[in-house]
Amino acid sequence: MKSFKVLSVCGSGTVTSSMVAGNLKDTMEEKGINITTTESRPTEAMQLAQSGTFDFIIHTSPLPDGDYGVPIINATGLLTGFGEDEFYDEVMEVIEKLS
Repeated sequence: MKSFKVLSVCGSGTVTSSMVAGNLKDTMEEKGINITTTESRPTEAMQLAQSGTFDFIIHTSPLPDGDYGVPIINATGLLTGFGEDEFYDEVMEVIEKLS
C-alpha cells in the first residue's frame, strides 16, 4: 500500500482541517492508498511544509504567499460539495507524480 503524509490546513487548525483530512483518508483508503495527516493553521503551514515531512498540502483557508516546497491543493470542494470530484482528481494527479 502506498503511503503519503499530508498537511491539512484550515483557519483554526482543528475542526475543518480534521474533517477534510478524514474524508481524504477514507476515500484514498478505498483506492489502496494510506494517508497520514497533520492539522495546522495557515500561519504554521509554511514552516511545517518546509520541514520535509509532508508530501503535499490540502487547505480550506488561504495560505500565506511563499515557497512551500510541496504541491498545494485547495480542499474547499470537500466543504461545499461543489468541486469534490475535481479535488480528488487533483489529489490523484499529485500522488501519481510522487509515486
